Amino acid sequence: MYSLYQDDETGILESCVPPCISLYQPTHRHFSENQQDPIRFCNLVKTLEESLLQKYPTEVIQPLLDPFLALADSHDFWNHTLDGLAVLAAKGVFRVYRLQRSVPELAIVADSFHTKPLIRIRQSTDRYQILGLSRQAITLYEGNRDALDQIEPAQGIPRTMIEALGAEVTEPHMTVASYGGVGGENSAMHHGHGGKEPEVAIDDERFFRAIGQGILEHHSRPSGLPLILATLPEHRQLFHEVSHNPFLLENGIDSNPEALSLDEFRMRAWQVFEPHYLARLDALVAEFSSARPKDLGDDDLGRIAKAVVAGRVATLLIEANRWIPGRISAVTGDIELDDLANTQIDDVLDDLGALVLKMGGQVVIMPAERMPTAMGVAAIYRY
Repeated sequence: MYSLYQDDETGILESCVPPCISLYQPTHRHFSENQQDPIRFCNLVKTLEESLLQKYPTEVIQPLLDPFLALADSHDFWNHTLDGLAVLAAKGVFRVYRLQRSVPELAIVADSFHTKPLIRIRQSTDRYQILGLSRQAITLYEGNRDALDQIEPAQGIPRTMIEALGAEVTEPHMTVASYGGVGGENSAMHHGHGGKEPEVAIDDERFFRAIGQGILEHHSRPSGLPLILATLPEHRQLFHEVSHNPFLLENGIDSNPEALSLDEFRMRAWQVFEPHYLARLDALVAEFSSARPKDLGDDDLGRIAKAVVAGRVATLLIEANRWIPGRISAVTGDIELDDLANTQIDDVLDDLGALVLKMGGQVVIMPAERMPTAMGVAAIYRY
């Protein structure tokens, strides 16, 4: 699987050679609900083919569709889906993203990728990452209030002390044992005990420092997600001292991840993260309430759209699961509302969010019960 954060950072999703194909569908984690997923996928691919045939010759279409057909036949893939699926394809590009949230079915051929459902997921406020840390190895997870999944650390991040320190590791660490992530497969790890306590302590510090630097560079900074540390209490202080990660939360999970089931781990993580989540929402609402009397906050859709294209919006709050079908001019900010029955119409709120991000602003997806307005949107202006 590809990393949405890394692809977003490199800009690969912002430019493509037409035709640009975007496919989204809800998927299911468990049997027997997931048995219909590949069938629905094939139906969406058929829709894409019909759209392509209206404009492009077969010799252009077939190379684009071949990876979709191969994915449709991958039993292993369909047995390990999450809650949603996004597939983006163009000449030289085929990106598949398993999503922790469901998305509406969509099959679009256009001159650019349709990335607004991904923007909604990325800007949701209840998302976090967890670093499971022991002296021997690390595990990495990503979750929200409803789901938690183990993810692969990026290339370049050492998984074990042996990978981090190599031949320089102190001998007591060299005993081999088996460890695994929460609900994951076991793998060979190295550990040991011995009398070289100062050297072992230095190894721990060097290992934790390498992990902290790698997680910050390859995960925390690209994703912008808060990081929860799950480790034994005796390791917590040392990691906080050497990591220098501004996304690392002060509170964490004082347990080895291997000692918990995935569901128990998710509940423990949410107990840690929920106060941070609620505090952030409260701060955004307070900022909007303070800005509004000064004419630096607004909930009028038309005025917000004009301000967005003028680059005045610093923060845009969008209500989760609220959709306003229509079009927005990226030049004038004029809005043309439409009907949900028109499948070719985008969501105005998503369009506004995409424009704010391009202008260097912040977009936050808020739960309905925490929105400071009833309009589904609220803006905090720069000036």
